[in-house]
Amino acid sequence: MDFSALPDSLARVREAVEKHQAMGGWTHPVRIVAVTKTHGPEAVRAALAAGLADVGENRVQEALQKQAALAELPVAWHLIGSLQRNKAKHAVGRFALIHSLDRADLAAELDRRMAPGGRQAVLVQVNCSDEPQKGGAEPDGLPGLLDELDRFERLELRGLMTMSALTGDAEEQRRAFRRLRELRDAEERRGRRLPELSMGMSGDYPVAVEEGATMIRLGTVLFGERA
Repeated sequence: MDFSALPDSLARVREAVEKHQAMGGWTHPVRIVAVTKTHGPEAVRAALAAGLADVGENRVQEALQKQAALAELPVAWHLIGSLQRNKAKHAVGRFALIHSLDRADLAAELDRRMAPGGRQAVLVQVNCSDEPQKGGAEPDGLPGLLDELDRFERLELRGLMTMSALTGDAEEQRRAFRRLRELRDAEERRGRRLPELSMGMSGDYPVAVEEGATMIRLGTVLFGERA
């Protein structure tokens, strides 16, 4: 597949991020995670060439295959899709950041599988859109889950992640993203530092940026429609 349009697409995204950050009153850096799921290793090479070193994959097996094919490249791999407990042993230690930790038993398995002396960086996924088909911890249960995670010494909690409802309604998108930020702010008032907010994809990232996203996960807007 031809990714020659990627630099121009990325430039437009960066302009949009700057514009919508200003609208929201934010000045922090926003990291772009290039989502290459269903694209081959050439998409990762194109992302790196364009200046994107953070690459997101939804499935552990697809990510591991690309990691093996691109072992020489300085890629920061992100697991952004749901993670089953039986796949934890394949994921732990292989990703710079796992975005989809959503329950204590998965945390326990990641902690158990992490090599002694190592730490796996994670985000807790929260279901802020109230859709039953979506993964993520329930907002009301977040404080208790975060307290449980404190006992896992091999996990490094970096922040929170969410997805908005699949809708073109910007205010419905905003409701989910604002809810995640407010949950983070409430936890910080409890004394817990959660610097990362991973929220926003190709169809809704401008609203997520306005609401304070520190990471946006972009596929289609960068690479075109998936195969």
